[in-house]
Amino acid sequence: MTSYDLKRILAEELARIVPGDVGKRRTKFDYVLPGFGERIHPSGRKSYVLQRTMGGKQRLITIGDAAIVTERIAKDVARRLILRIELGQNPADKKQRGKKTPTYASFLRHYWEVAAPTWKPSTLEIHDIYRRTHLEHAFAGKFIDEISHADAVRWHAMLTRSAGPGAANRAMEILKAMFGKAEAWGYLPEHSNPFRGVKRNKGRKIERFLSQAEMARLGEALARHRADNPNEVAVISLLALTGCRRGEILNLTWGEVQGRKLKLTDSKAGPRVVWLGKEARAVIDCLPRRKSHERVFQFDVLPVSAIEWFWRMLRVEAGIEDVRLHDLRHNYASLAARSSETLPMIGSLLGHGDVGTTARYAHLDDACLLETAESVGAEIRSQLFES
Repeated sequence: MTSYDLKRILAEELARIVPGDVGKRRTKFDYVLPGFGERIHPSGRKSYVLQRTMGGKQRLITIGDAAIVTERIAKDVARRLILRIELGQNPADKKQRGKKTPTYASFLRHYWEVAAPTWKPSTLEIHDIYRRTHLEHAFAGKFIDEISHADAVRWHAMLTRSAGPGAANRAMEILKAMFGKAEAWGYLPEHSNPFRGVKRNKGRKIERFLSQAEMARLGEALARHRADNPNEVAVISLLALTGCRRGEILNLTWGEVQGRKLKLTDSKAGPRVVWLGKEARAVIDCLPRRKSHERVFQFDVLPVSAIEWFWRMLRVEAGIEDVRLHDLRHNYASLAARSSETLPMIGSLLGHGDVGTTARYAHLDDACLLETAESVGAEIRSQLFES
């Protein structure tokens, strides 16, 4: 035995007597179960661990606190972990995933910070509402790679029941875009978007437009409220006279009002021009002029809320309870169609980029169809039976 061996043995014996390990973390490994051990921390706390080679590297997996987990249970867990490792699995993957993959809540915040500056002001306003009401607590406590297609389908169905089919569709489209970015940014593998393939709720067919009598009652109701609600009346009047979307009128600035046209910079389909008839221009001329960057219509509350409240009250008063505000746009297109305007012309008036989109607006009401059928029938009858 060399002097070196003697010194080593002496040091080991002294270590058992002198607390040289005070302040250090040490591990006592089991002789029977390879790699299983008890880790003793400087504070005196003990935990069970398993040390194995994975991917060519030594890894130490913490099984549990010795004050909570018994040695028998810890060894049972260790045996199952060893089996998984021998099958080629890596039990540390979930822990590593937790470090690298964001939770749903944190990624939603990150996505909003990056994407929101690219949205139009009107889009941001609507998306913020959907975020607060439907998105922030949708998948609480989950990592984004834990959200499955089945989870997305269930969430969409639940939101359809609680908020309605249209709101569920809009919220789903936001999350579909968000998870698409998670793929593009490398947080998720390709083709893993859980919202891809979720069926949208069918929208209501746009078939409702106003008869002459209904238009007359609506005009009378507007006239009664013109003095007390000038802004609301002007907005409804412009929607009926131009076929514009609600947001296009509510977000209209004075700089966009240029003679007999509105040069919109914040339209759904991008910048577009809306031509004003004399009646529509007269509505604008009655409003107090402000600076070019200011909105034409200013309200004490959110503009959307103000108009929705006023419209619900107005349509009851006019006896048209089933008419939506958007139906005024459809009514405008239908009147243009009955005036024999072409689909491209109607599409230009409505700001459509695709004639196919315009086609669903350009149809006649049942009264016109009946009148036409009767006239055609009369003509045929005269030729067949009266000649």
